[in-house]
Amino acid sequence: MTSVLSSPSPSRTPERTATRRHYLMCPPEHFAVTYAINPWMRPEVPVDRDLALAQWDALRRTYLDLGHRVDLLDPVPGLPDMVYAANGATVVDGIVLGARFRHPERADEAPAHLEWFRTAGFRRLVEPEFVNEGEGDLLVAGPPGDTVILAGTGFRTDPRAHSEAATALGRPVVALELVDPRYYHLDTAVAVLDDTTIAWLPEAFSPASQEVLRARYPDALVADPADAAVLGLNAVSDGEHVVLPAQATGLAAALAERGFTPVPVDLSELLKGGGGPKCCTLEVRS
Repeated sequence: MTSVLSSPSPSRTPERTATRRHYLMCPPEHFAVTYAINPWMRPEVPVDRDLALAQWDALRRTYLDLGHRVDLLDPVPGLPDMVYAANGATVVDGIVLGARFRHPERADEAPAHLEWFRTAGFRRLVEPEFVNEGEGDLLVAGPPGDTVILAGTGFRTDPRAHSEAATALGRPVVALELVDPRYYHLDTAVAVLDDTTIAWLPEAFSPASQEVLRARYPDALVADPADAAVLGLNAVSDGEHVVLPAQATGLAAALAERGFTPVPVDLSELLKGGGGPKCCTLEVRS
């Protein structure tokens, strides 16, 4: 089993509490890898769309089995990456900050997301001026009423989008710089596990950002690079259950030692596009 380096465990494993979540997902009906905008994408490698759909549906059913609500965004022909719904917006207290994608191949996903929220009755919609790729780089962390936005930059999201997010969402922003192109979005290098706990890969960040995260989360779980390399940190937690790639076995064991319940899922086909469970899952915080 892959080893995982982590801070010393507390003498008593804390009890974890799940809270019901509301997620938005988009079925991969048009999923394909026909271009390369991250290091995971290799157009020469065949994609099995039926398998991608089956794996995605297993993820959706996992959320339902855990008691969460899942709404669906209609996929649009010609937008193969819409399955990575987390990139389309960031939602806090019913405020929807839309996305603005860096690459033109994904640009039309942004209005599709905002239209879904508009149709669903959300009234506070913000169209951004600067590039931000939704929850890919804007992770909400902390207890209700005292949340912050962990905000990534370095490969996709424009640093100027951080202050834009702070203004739109009314939350402090903690800026973090990514330095490894494999971890091009923050949600590939950090998993928010509960109100006070994260899992992360230090090597994915600049030295200054490592210092910021160590100071803010002294008891963070530090992932082994082998688990991060299968996008093990692209995980979704409800405070107790952590849905993560089945291949990240070392990380799953470390989570269990910390009192979390790992829920492995196989999204190996969707990994070909550079995504895991979190990429496929946008949390709707209303």
